[in-house]
Amino acid sequence: MPAKKARSGSQNIPDRVALKKEIGLLSACAIIVGNIIGSGIFISPKGVLEHAGSVGLALIIWVLAGLITVIGSLCYAELGVTIPKSGGDYAYVKHVFGGLPGFLVLWSALLVIYPTTQAVMALTFSSYVLQPVYPACVPPYIASRLLAAVCLLLLTWVNCFSVRWVTRIQDIFTAGKLLALGLIIVVGFVQICKGHYEALKPSIAFDSQMTPGIGHIALAFLQGSFSYSGWNFLNYVTEELVDPCRNIPRAIFISIPLVTFVYVFSNVAYVTAMTPQELLASGAVAVTFGEKLLGSMPWIMPFSVVLSTFGGINGYLFTSSRLCYAGAREGHLPSLLAMIHMKRCTPIPALLCSCVTSLLMLIIADIYTLINYVVFINYLCYGATVAALLVLRWKKPNISRPIKVNLLFPIVYLLFWAFLLVFSFYSEPVVCGTALVIILTGVPVYLLGIQWNKKPKYFDDLIESTTFSGQKFCFVVYPQEETPEENGQLHLPPNPNRKFRNA
Repeated sequence: MPAKKARSGSQNIPDRVALKKEIGLLSACAIIVGNIIGSGIFISPKGVLEHAGSVGLALIIWVLAGLITVIGSLCYAELGVTIPKSGGDYAYVKHVFGGLPGFLVLWSALLVIYPTTQAVMALTFSSYVLQPVYPACVPPYIASRLLAAVCLLLLTWVNCFSVRWVTRIQDIFTAGKLLALGLIIVVGFVQICKGHYEALKPSIAFDSQMTPGIGHIALAFLQGSFSYSGWNFLNYVTEELVDPCRNIPRAIFISIPLVTFVYVFSNVAYVTAMTPQELLASGAVAVTFGEKLLGSMPWIMPFSVVLSTFGGINGYLFTSSRLCYAGAREGHLPSLLAMIHMKRCTPIPALLCSCVTSLLMLIIADIYTLINYVVFINYLCYGATVAALLVLRWKKPNISRPIKVNLLFPIVYLLFWAFLLVFSFYSEPVVCGTALVIILTGVPVYLLGIQWNKKPKYFDDLIESTTFSGQKFCFVVYPQEETPEENGQLHLPPNPNRKFRNA
């Protein structure tokens, strides 16, 4: 049914209210690269070195983590075109394993993964912006929190206003952070040409003060793999991609090798300027690198961190709102979150929800402790999603698969995944156990909020009234569904249990 005009003066309301396909190959690459390259490579790549015990083994881990990321990305590419829904891990796990497992993925992402990551990036952004104002001390708590909140609110407004603006910002800031990392790599090569490569000689590179056990190597892989987090974010916006069957694999083959090259050679550059001991002692490796080698321009590295985090927040808000939108469309979140602006065609309620949860995270004094839980939860979601590919191959071998990877890829990825999680649980049982508890808190929420059908009438009336008020406030309606003739693939029927009204 066509969307009705909410106000008599409304102009330029499209005939069909739906998310637009505005993400081309360049913007797809920018989403992957921009979300992977956050503040980590600039601030603290010492985690891999600390657990690996030597420069040589650390560099090997960076390369292997990139290779595993490519394998995982190809598995997600098959899922992305076989189940052509936005929502990434959540959409695939729900489609294959059912409602509760899918909801737990959604619950973990919206409760911990996205809000924590966005808040940490916003705080990193504010710290480096305020650094010139407070050069000799840590910026005040209130000042850093307020600036982080302003950054989140500004980018939320941009995401609400226009998808085209979001992709342009992502393109520009991704180019900026790549230029900054390119500068680090070039300076590193200059250092090598000058003969400063002692730490890279095999006799020294693999010399370790300790012999790392299997648990330490697993933790080093986990640290390195976490730096590649964001590689699956293109699958959260599948429905907004132009020609996903062609552009998803192209974006993967361009972006992941590029990021791997940048990560490996950035680490090579770092060790040409610092000894392993200096690198481990530094809280912000790129800044220390800039102070040592960039002469009168050490400000370039802090500025690069600002560019990186600003672009990263933009990308995370964009993809997290699509996950929220996808969950509401499937009936796992309030239906208001599945509605989009009648003129802008952006999911404003979902964006506001993502922004508010991130702002709430800023209140937590020691938010960085949550990052350990984020890593473990992330990898549980990755493993469940790749397992869904194998189950789908077994249950539905004859459905259309525009992209079909060799079965060896998901098997290798799951073996790597099991290795990481088993030994991480062995090394950090408290952290991993707490992460599992966080995930399982979603079970009672699912049973009471979704499975319980006989809710009191006053509760349903309250939800419907709130939804209608939210529609009028945000000027949003539920998007019109695509027909099989329009997308040529899987029909996405509306959820029969949803209640909504056109504002």
